[in-house]
Amino acid sequence: GVKGLRIADASIMPNIVRANPNVTTIMIGEKIADWIKDGIDK
Repeated sequence: GVKGLRIADASIMPNIVRANPNVTTIMIGEKIADWIKDGIDK
């Protein structure tokens, strides 16, 4: 395994979106990246 590996993808969405999930998935990645950068590890 890889120590400290984090995954941010569409699998965290509780419901399947009707439209293309590309933008939503990008925003998930951006938010998680901000949390990691700011030291918020939940």
